[in-house]
Amino acid sequence: MSSNIVVAIDGYSSCGKSTLAKALAKKLHFIYVDSGAMYRAVALYFLRNNIDMSDHVQIAEALKNIHLNFHSRDYQTHITLNDEEVSEEIRQMPVSDKVSAVAAIHEVRAEMVCQQQRMGKSKNIVMDGRDIGTVVFPHAQIKLFMTADPKIRAERRYKELLPTNPTITLEEVFENLAHRDYADTTRKESPLTRADDAIILDNTDLTPVEQLQFALDRVEPLLV
Repeated sequence: MSSNIVVAIDGYSSCGKSTLAKALAKKLHFIYVDSGAMYRAVALYFLRNNIDMSDHVQIAEALKNIHLNFHSRDYQTHITLNDEEVSEEIRQMPVSDKVSAVAAIHEVRAEMVCQQQRMGKSKNIVMDGRDIGTVVFPHAQIKLFMTADPKIRAERRYKELLPTNPTITLEEVFENLAHRDYADTTRKESPLTRADDAIILDNTDLTPVEQLQFALDRVEPLLV
């Protein structure tokens, strides 16, 4: 196996990036790094501590007190914020509404990119996010860019949220995704764009098994 292989997966919200990245990492015995969860954890910290997102001094001080880590349990990757398990809380709507704005802050991105690059220096990893193939790992051996029909994405996200958010509506989810798409693609700091050498994976009509095979067909030749 080639040493230090990085698989970068970028794309729009609720395209199944995390589902694919987790499955791929498990199949290949790579480490899965959920960059989106990192930004969500920062957003959660900012919400809990009433951080003024226009106050760069306050943001810089807050980032000094944010310690993130990943661990595996029951074949799932979990994230801790200052040693507190927050994997479920960061998926709630208050965090979803804030995460794009938090991820657009220069100081936040710089700190998260440093942490992500450290993770990729000595291990084979699969990482998903918005700027993995363009900013974090521009020289990744494999880059995938995921997309899907917006209505399909909203329906998937709605079904995911409903068990813990029984009052949420499909319209709310659709509007949230539209807002995040606009914020992600137009922000000044590392906007969501497809790297020139990224392979497009449109999974509108693909099952999780089919999209996993699509990725494996492109990664496995590197492992010989």
